[in-house]
Amino acid sequence: MEKLAVFVDALSRQGEHCIAVRLTPEPGKSLPAWEAGAHIDLHLANGLIRQYSLTGPPGGTDHYLICVKNERDSRGGSRYLHNELRLGQQMEISPPRNLFPLEEADSYLLIAGGIGLTPLLAMAEELERLKQPFELRYYVKRRSHVIFRERLDNHFAYGRCHVGSGCEGRSPRTALPEGLAQPAAGKKLYLCGPEAFMSHIRNRALDAGWRSEDIHSESFQPRARNIPCTQIEHDFTVTLKSSGMSFTVPPDKTIAAVLQEHGVDVPLSCEMGICGACLTPVLEGKADHRDTVQSETEKAGHKQQITLCCSRSLTGNLVIDL
Repeated sequence: MEKLAVFVDALSRQGEHCIAVRLTPEPGKSLPAWEAGAHIDLHLANGLIRQYSLTGPPGGTDHYLICVKNERDSRGGSRYLHNELRLGQQMEISPPRNLFPLEEADSYLLIAGGIGLTPLLAMAEELERLKQPFELRYYVKRRSHVIFRERLDNHFAYGRCHVGSGCEGRSPRTALPEGLAQPAAGKKLYLCGPEAFMSHIRNRALDAGWRSEDIHSESFQPRARNIPCTQIEHDFTVTLKSSGMSFTVPPDKTIAAVLQEHGVDVPLSCEMGICGACLTPVLEGKADHRDTVQSETEKAGHKQQITLCCSRSLTGNLVIDL
């Protein structure tokens, strides 16, 4: 996978637990343009690869801006960035990928929880540029957790922004977000935040009459999968269209791991089904989807794609476009 060299140009504290990181290209070079909803992979010096949404006004090629929460149960990524990152440090990143794009609509309801504001703030900036009406509802536990406060306080000309604090009784669990109870043709709902937060909002939206295809979300964590204790994982085979070669995937290995063992190049990043780097078309067979990248509509669609890093097969053989 292509990598880009960048430098840490600025670090700033955002709220109590987050830092914003501004990344700039090498002198005389520019970065690829990007769209709202896009993310990049950060290749960290400790060998980890982590995905972060780009935020701020989309499209700029002179810098990228990300925001990172210092997670209590960090697997090493956020802890490294908070404790080890230094101004001027050189890093490698992937070009932006967008699996959470803004779709055309008449109006938009953006609902963010915590660090989930980052991609939705980029969407708000893009809608502001397009003079499209929108409403941004942003929920935090405490007011001191608000990120990018200066931008939010500066208001938008074409959108409304509301910040709700759970400690002040303004939580989506205690009061339905305004606008969620009024689904309308031509209106889109975008969600980002903790999985439980998004699941609650999504369910309330469906109860209120929103169409599932009008609800879009992005997850930072793999969704919990409840597999019945009586269900036993089985072997299956995966066949490559290009060569016709088939490989057995045992219960304790992923498709990606088996392919790599046999010298097949697989584009990997998160290895948890949340980034989309390894999405591959399925030509025959039925995938057992275990990712959070694709919507339920996409997973049930005629043209199937599978995340090689975590998903499996419901049929004895899968033919994939590799």
